[in-house]
Amino acid sequence: MKLVNIVGARPQFIKLAPLERAIADVNTGDTRPVESIIIHTGQHYDTGMSDIFFDELKIPRADFHLDVGSGRRHGDQTARMLKKIEDILVDTSPDMVVVYGDTNSTLAGALAASKLHIPVAHVEAGLRSFDRNMPEEINRLVADHVSDLLLAPTPTAISNLEKENLSSRTVFTGDIMYDAVLFNRKLAKQQSNILEKLQLEPGTFGLVTVHRASNTDETGRLGNLLQAFNDVAANELPLVFPVHPRTAHALKSQYADWSAHPRLHLVEPLGYLDILSLLDSAKMALTDSGGLQKEAFFLGCPCVTLREETEWVETVEAGGNLLTGTDPEKILEAVSHWQRYESGGTTGFSQGASRYFGDGHAASAILDALFQFSGRKAA
Repeated sequence: MKLVNIVGARPQFIKLAPLERAIADVNTGDTRPVESIIIHTGQHYDTGMSDIFFDELKIPRADFHLDVGSGRRHGDQTARMLKKIEDILVDTSPDMVVVYGDTNSTLAGALAASKLHIPVAHVEAGLRSFDRNMPEEINRLVADHVSDLLLAPTPTAISNLEKENLSSRTVFTGDIMYDAVLFNRKLAKQQSNILEKLQLEPGTFGLVTVHRASNTDETGRLGNLLQAFNDVAANELPLVFPVHPRTAHALKSQYADWSAHPRLHLVEPLGYLDILSLLDSAKMALTDSGGLQKEAFFLGCPCVTLREETEWVETVEAGGNLLTGTDPEKILEAVSHWQRYESGGTTGFSQGASRYFGDGHAASAILDALFQFSGRKAA
């Protein structure tokens, strides 16, 4: 079975790593039932957002790097990917294309393959925020409806796909990011020195990430967040803020006069193991990232989601996540709530992870589903 995996952004690299390990496990000795080809679109292109993840997660080097880059309009970026991916698929003739998540790389890969009549498998299918103002929501919808195999991470995702009459294409696999956290948590404890580097004590700080265009590009929203972060730092607890390139650009272009409170520590983008280490030790996380919401949940770290909605409703239902949008008052209320909360580390809401997200062996379930779809079997 020849697979082409299409990735381009941090969460996709994290999802790819467990599947590549599962492939390596079945490709034993002289038997190689799976040929895995990796296309890196270059959607995240700098060392801090791309190369470090391949290195830390020990993902094989990409066979093709499209160097598309960010900072483009969605149509321009997606079109560049679409053309280049199509050329590669024609040349490589894979049995199946695997796309991940909800980025423009996902959309371009799904469209290119489906128009060439190459079967498409969508890892993390069925997520819905029900907010079509989010570009990610459009990407999810299109990818699911053109894909041939929908690999759903949660029962909620299964339900969403049933409502869209896509049950016949759907397989429940569990969440591959849960695999990744379980595998890499111990590695992060062994290899990351980020706590020492930033002089942090466990349980005494919050972790902040902001990257969505709706929070960085729309007038006033980033300003509200910056105000809230300074207020939290001044009145509640110190914050560590790895600044995404998009956010850094917005700070420079729109908020050049803004200054961070002394207890709001802005740092460069961090690798996956450093982020896991921080989440594992943080009092709470404040984020607009879908992936970080889950990672926090898996690690028992309370979360404040800086959006009005989430596709990961399970984290809210289980009591580990509060939605605030960008309202500074709501953010402060949520932070105060979590300041009073004793997470208990591996106890508390994080114990519900297996109830919602599977058994931590999603990669094997995904590979089994790919074999079954192709009518082949692992050696």
